[in-house]
Amino acid sequence: MSQPTDSLTIAQRRGGPPAGRPSLAERSSKLAARAKRRSRGRSVAFHTVSLIVTVILLYPALWMVLSSLKPSHEIIGNPSLFSANASLDNYDKALGGIAGNSFWTFFTNSLIIACLSVVGVTISCSLAAYAFSRIRFPGRNVFFACMIGTLLLPFHVVIIPQYIVFNTAGLVGGRSLTSFIPLLIGKFLGADAFFVFLMVQFMRGLPNELDEAARIDGAGHPRIFFSIMLPLMKPALVTSSIFAFIWAWNDFFAPLIYLNSPKRYTLMVALRLYVDPQSGSDYGTQMAMAILALVPVLLFFLAFQRQIVGGIATSGLKG
Repeated sequence: MSQPTDSLTIAQRRGGPPAGRPSLAERSSKLAARAKRRSRGRSVAFHTVSLIVTVILLYPALWMVLSSLKPSHEIIGNPSLFSANASLDNYDKALGGIAGNSFWTFFTNSLIIACLSVVGVTISCSLAAYAFSRIRFPGRNVFFACMIGTLLLPFHVVIIPQYIVFNTAGLVGGRSLTSFIPLLIGKFLGADAFFVFLMVQFMRGLPNELDEAARIDGAGHPRIFFSIMLPLMKPALVTSSIFAFIWAWNDFFAPLIYLNSPKRYTLMVALRLYVDPQSGSDYGTQMAMAILALVPVLLFFLAFQRQIVGGIATSGLKG
């Protein structure tokens, strides 16, 4: 009866486990293997759920791409994604245009409005942001609060008064480039409160010592703005440019109201011409033109998305 006790005592003296029990290394190995299996199971579950969500989110885009290759009569009421009659005929029709105007006419109109919107936003909103963040003048906080309050004002509330003003000025409709003025004048007057607010918050993060050092050297506000602020505002300017371009390019409601001539239609307004409830609707060509309209936005984002990431403090201390 004393032999097991003697073996237990001898094992404890030698620093090993009791007879018949797993060692510490074996228990650690089993625990590590169990934790590894749990981690692998969580990883598999996470990637499975992520893949399902990705498929759900990308399904509309895949449907639109595949529908642009189908004949129009196979798009509506056909649950199948693929078609035996797939071809590029819809893209040929889309490039040919509609209502007597080619695709490139609509593309040029959208490009003019989007590019001028970027120019207007970067110039006017950066100047307004510099005034609100760096210049002390009476009523600055009140004016800034009023500007922020316009973000809560729906666009549809002011569309009728704006239309009356522009129509009285003779700027609504027409076939000349002046028909774009109602769509662009607000961009050059700093009327986009979102971009002004974004740039104001960016400038407030820049060190005030930069301004003070420039004033000691005799620089005024124009020199401080163009030589110091603008180079440091590159991340905010690029971010504002991307949003301004995408919003102007995808805008449908405002061009629909102010542009009455098909010669001045943008791509988004031209897409509406392919759907006619009273006659046949060419959904295939509409899908093809929608794909072509997405390409410039995608390329614009890919070209400038690296510039969005930037450190405010790092940029301010490098110079």
